[in-house]
Amino acid sequence: MSLELRRIKESDDQVLAGIIRQTLAEFGANHKGTVYDDPSTDQLSRIFTAEGSLYYVAELNGKIVGGGGLFPTDGLPPATCEFVKMYLLPEARGLGIGRALIEKNLEKARELGYVQVYLESMPELKTALSLYEKFGWVYLNGPLGNSGHTGCSRWMLRPVNLPTLPPHTQD
Repeated sequence: MSLELRRIKESDDQVLAGIIRQTLAEFGANHKGTVYDDPSTDQLSRIFTAEGSLYYVAELNGKIVGGGGLFPTDGLPPATCEFVKMYLLPEARGLGIGRALIEKNLEKARELGYVQVYLESMPELKTALSLYEKFGWVYLNGPLGNSGHTGCSRWMLRPVNLPTLPPHTQD
């Protein structure tokens, strides 16, 4: 298995938008008010040029299989970013790629000076929620910031300085 995590480029936009929408549809989470119908999903490389943002594309054996990134969402508390748009194709799940994306993003969040990482999700994405819990995200009673994703009903927050998972833990 050859895994590469690299920064997003414009030629990735169409493939990543397809992965995001396919994954949400697969889990019955293709709701209005989520990234499923957000026009920015088709232009991720442009969105992630904002200061304090980044997006990593996961390539498995040369094929784009998913990605995930950080974004300084409006309205978040100071020194807080949002972990966003982590989606993987079925063939990429259970191989540690989700873990690698989370670890890479948390490392970069620390380097960028963030002290907390927020995320929004949906109850249909049970496996992802479980992974986030393993990484130390805790549930909140309501949303933070102004993501515009009113279809999300699970909100979580994690300090960046928590240790990551031990090496034997799989995602």
